[in-house]
Amino acid sequence: MSLSRFSGRSSGRPRSVRGSLLSIVLGFETIVVFLGALVAFGLDALEPTVALVGGGVLVLVMVITLALAQFRIGAVIGTVVQAAIVASGFLVPVMFFIGGTFAATWVYCLVVGTRIDRRNAATDSTDI
Repeated sequence: MSLSRFSGRSSGRPRSVRGSLLSIVLGFETIVVFLGALVAFGLDALEPTVALVGGGVLVLVMVITLALAQFRIGAVIGTVVQAAIVASGFLVPVMFFIGGTFAATWVYCLVVGTRIDRRNAATDSTDI
């Protein structure tokens, strides 16, 4: 009996390490951005509409990107999201630090995950 039966995934294409790492980073970052939007609203750092609608739209884009993290387009959209979060530091200065930290983690996971996936693909092709 295959484990794929219990994991909800088909036994076709295996999940990439890069996609898994990017999903983890983006998932945690989604929570932080949501809470950051609430803080910006609560501290009157921004107009309520800007803080809540802007934060909500960004969180929605991040959740959609979570579903696409396995694909190249997910990495591209995620990179744009990282830039937007860093740029939000112009509205709420602490976001420069928070966004920069997550952006650095994003780039690291993108590079290392791709390297591991390539190594795994090379190993799989030599095992045949």
